[in-house]
Amino acid sequence: MATTWTLDPTHSEVQFKVKHLMVSNVTGSFGDFSASAESNDDTFENAGVSFSAKIDSISTGNEQRDGHLKSGDFFDAEKFPTISFNSTSFDKKGDDYILKGNLTIKDVTKPVELAVEFNGIGKDPWGNIKAGFSVNGKINRNDFGLTWNAALETGGVLVSEEVKLLAEIQLVKQA
Repeated sequence: MATTWTLDPTHSEVQFKVKHLMVSNVTGSFGDFSASAESNDDTFENAGVSFSAKIDSISTGNEQRDGHLKSGDFFDAEKFPTISFNSTSFDKKGDDYILKGNLTIKDVTKPVELAVEFNGIGKDPWGNIKAGFSVNGKINRNDFGLTWNAALETGGVLVSEEVKLLAEIQLVKQA
C-alpha cells in the first residue's frame, strides 16, 4: 500500500544560486511552493515525487531584481505563474538517492537529475512522522528560455547560464 508524504512548509526551503558579474553568487528563494511523495515504504526507493513553486514568490533580497526576474526577460510570471517538477525515477545510490524527472519552466520541459541526501525519519513531539532530504542540482537556464543577459566590457556576461538548485525538504507522513 502506497504512503503519501506532504510538504512541511515551515521546515523546508527552496533556493537557487546564480553567478553575477562572473565573480560572486546571488541567492534567491521561493516562498510559496509545494511538494509531495508517494512511497511504497519508508526507504523512498522508487517514490513518485512532485514539486511546484509560484514565480510571484521569488525573492533575492532586492525588489528591483525580483521584479526583473518575474518579467518577460526571465520567468514571465504573468503568463507562466509556476515552475513544476515530476519525477520519472528515484533510485537509491548508497545511502542517498538520484532523483530524475521533468522540470517545466515557462513552456519548456526538460529532464533533470538531482542528488538527494536522505537525512532520515523522525517523530515530532505531536506524533507526526517526518522525513528530511537535502536536494542539490544544476540546470542551464538558457535550456528553459531564460536567456536575458548583458555582455561585460571586461569579457564574460552579467549572469551565468548555470543555476545551482538547493532545497531542504521535510515531508510529513499522511495517515
